[in-house]
Amino acid sequence: MSDTITADLVDLDLSADTKEAAARALAERMAAQGRVTDLEGFLADVAAREAQMPTGLDGGIGIPHCRSAHVTEPTLAFGRSAAGIDFGAPDGPADLVFLIAAPAGADDAHLTLLSALARRLMNTGFTDALRAATDAEHAAALIRGEETAPGGPEAAPGDTGADEGEADSEDTAPDDSVAAPAAASAGAATGPTDGDRPFRIVAVTSCPTGIAHTYMAAESLENAGREAGVEIVVETQGSAGFTRLDPALIAAADGVILAHDVPVRDKQRFAGKPTVDTGVKAAVNRPGALITEVRDKAARGETTEAAPASTPVERAGADGEGYGTLLRRWLMSGVSYMVPFVAAGGLLIALGFAIGGYEINEAPSVMDHFVWTQADSWGALLFQIGGVAFSFLVPVLAGYIAYGMADRPGLVPGFVGGAISLTINAGFLGGLAAGLIAGGVVLAIQKVNIPAALRGIMPVVVIPLISSAVVGFLMFVVIGKPIAEAQKGMTDWLAGLTGANAVLLGALLGLMMCFDLGGPVNKVAYTFATAGIAVADPGDSAMKVMAAVMAAGMVPPLAMALATTVRGRLFNRAERENGKAAWVLGASFISEGAIPFAAADPLRVIPASMAGGAVTGALSMASGATLRAPHGGIFVVPLIGNPLLYLVAIAAGVGVTTALVIVLKGLRGTTDPAGPATGEDTAPAPTAGGAGTSKETVAAQP
Repeated sequence: MSDTITADLVDLDLSADTKEAAARALAERMAAQGRVTDLEGFLADVAAREAQMPTGLDGGIGIPHCRSAHVTEPTLAFGRSAAGIDFGAPDGPADLVFLIAAPAGADDAHLTLLSALARRLMNTGFTDALRAATDAEHAAALIRGEETAPGGPEAAPGDTGADEGEADSEDTAPDDSVAAPAAASAGAATGPTDGDRPFRIVAVTSCPTGIAHTYMAAESLENAGREAGVEIVVETQGSAGFTRLDPALIAAADGVILAHDVPVRDKQRFAGKPTVDTGVKAAVNRPGALITEVRDKAARGETTEAAPASTPVERAGADGEGYGTLLRRWLMSGVSYMVPFVAAGGLLIALGFAIGGYEINEAPSVMDHFVWTQADSWGALLFQIGGVAFSFLVPVLAGYIAYGMADRPGLVPGFVGGAISLTINAGFLGGLAAGLIAGGVVLAIQKVNIPAALRGIMPVVVIPLISSAVVGFLMFVVIGKPIAEAQKGMTDWLAGLTGANAVLLGALLGLMMCFDLGGPVNKVAYTFATAGIAVADPGDSAMKVMAAVMAAGMVPPLAMALATTVRGRLFNRAERENGKAAWVLGASFISEGAIPFAAADPLRVIPASMAGGAVTGALSMASGATLRAPHGGIFVVPLIGNPLLYLVAIAAGVGVTTALVIVLKGLRGTTDPAGPATGEDTAPAPTAGGAGTSKETVAAQP
């Protein structure tokens, strides 16, 4: 941390009487050292962060901090006030003030050092030594870790390197520092739950800037865990990146603490556990109380709602990190952000056609001609808004594929590559390629050893500049034209589908939609369909494919709901309750409504669902039903071409699946002695989580 704080950035006689004045006094020292380029702009960023949440901590500490475009390199300034300054801490004014400044998108190695300081602030020996420091050089040395504070040895901030996770990915493999329980040194001396095993807690901490409170909360929880004799492992979701908790640790945990002021990433990992969900400052100020609270919840058996169960197909390889798994996750990252644009744009365009007729696409701009009392004007308005939404599809797809690979640095080249794909008519396929290339280029740049002087501008200047230039060159000059030809070929192929070929395609898509009920195969079929309509003027064949995919995706939950109604004795009580919810989920085109049934009895439910889905997909294509919207279920039936035959196709598939499930479950009584088909004491099947809780759900699509 030698270049982060120097004696010139220390004021042991800070005379400010307000937090604003204190921030200004310390920021002026930063500006004098050339570390802040615009004093007023930087102070505005500090004030904006302070407005989100007070930065005062118990123990007389104030930590105003922010990320700002006006900061040239990560910097720390320290001030000591004799009178104390109010930073909003519950126990009164702060006499130790740390102003932490990080560039927007700051170099992660430096942010890790700053996070290490945040952890050390929980050590009373460290803060007492700062209060006793007699000169600025001594105080700066203490903060840098070059001098040991009285009361025991301390690790220098730089020695905590991997503790906050690797910087360039939020999905890196867990390292030793994160996986090691905080109470390892204490062992299982106290607080046993089963025999001699201590109570186990996993926790997540995060704050808006991810610099200070995130790591202070983690340190506070770990210290309290040692005192309570519990094992606690903390995932710090901070600016220095984060390493995900090992799934085995989560599975073995007796309780969960989520201390956060921004959404917890992948929160569903902790579903079904006793959980305390609170703000990050609560973990800093009263960690012992949070540990007691989660233990009490565990003793009472209070748990959060369990995440929807995955099918056997999805569970296979779910924990792997091979290239195929990574590629699917990257692609689904882009698709999940794109689908809301498809849904909003498609529905708006469909409503525009419904109100203004199919000539509405030739209407003049509503900026030039709009009559409040004419339906055609409103139709044109909806159509044109939908068209604008559609113009974002490919850039958003490419941008967030790159984001899934390289985090925020991937956004700029990804969006640029996606926009170029539209320019050269490479369409959806071009967006996929641009996103993968952009993410790969950024990851390659991040592996280059960069001089320390350039690290501060890497995320905001160097990486966007170089990666955008490379992606643009490749898209315009090298691969753009072949991809555009492939996109045209796919479009022409869809347009040429007629007769038996169209019916076979519908059957195939129906099989895929019902194979894993929201898993990878289902998403491939859904993405194929949305790619066809994700253009300003999709052809009839593309809209037929979308209609077939949605119809088939509705079959499994509706069939399970019907089966539990007409033959309830074949299902246990929990399954019959899930059947009630499956009516709504199926009607809303949420295939995950059938997951509890598939998880409990995959060998009967999945083949039956696939048979019904194939029938529905084939009949939908044969009927010529079309759909411009990528989602909505029965609620968009008025926007469907040939709606009556479309509903007949769905009903036929539901009937086939229902009949097969009833027959197969009926045979189980004589051919499968593994367990009763009925009875109230059967172990309950996993409950349906609904649209908002399905794993990896893409904007609630199946």
